Amino acid sequence: LIMILLTACGTNPPLATATLVAPSPSPVATTLVPPTEVVATKVPASTQDAVIVLKIVPEESSLTYEVGETFINQNNRFATAIGMTSEINGEIFANPVDPTQSKLGVITVDISTLTSDNTRRDNAIRRDWLESNTYPLVTFVPRSITNLPESYTPGEPYTFQVQGELTIKQTTLAAEFTVTASFDGQELRGTTESEFNMSDYNIGPISVAGILNTEDLVKVKLDFVARP
Repeated sequence: LIMILLTACGTNPPLATATLVAPSPSPVATTLVPPTEVVATKVPASTQDAVIVLKIVPEESSLTYEVGETFINQNNRFATAIGMTSEINGEIFANPVDPTQSKLGVITVDISTLTSDNTRRDNAIRRDWLESNTYPLVTFVPRSITNLPESYTPGEPYTFQVQGELTIKQTTLAAEFTVTASFDGQELRGTTESEFNMSDYNIGPISVAGILNTEDLVKVKLDFVARP
């Protein structure tokens, strides 16, 4: 570069063109600067990504009914008829990040499988009263859930309400259930108890002339276990 400048400033005529050839650079000592450390920041999962789909496990769940009955032919002896089934199906969409966004799918119970301590009673229920041989499924369609906690502690029980429509035989009515449930991250256990008049669903009270009469009120209890 110095030579070119001296030539350009001399008295000789200016060069029309100049070809520059860069010499090979001499080795230069280099100090390596470590790159800036990148710290990974955990991004919270969206509420949608946090949803865990849980399915009710029929073998570990049960639906039980209780109905008072008076045996006319046994000096009006009072007893409580109890029947049970495990044929329960449904899904729960649990959101551990924001429990208030948890949802409940349609719950069905196959009442044609209800079994008590009396086969004659069970057959009469399936054939004549519940007509569960013809209408085997009781269906609950949830519409809303209230009083869910804003956060949860694994394994701690919480109580909330579920509103929706309950269909028995061919009758659909509004219903609300109070549920107590706990979730440990892998398993949801819950229970709910309710009662209603059989006459509301056109299935009772049941009367067998000269033999027995039942109360109109029926108590129902659902215990369920659900897993991913």
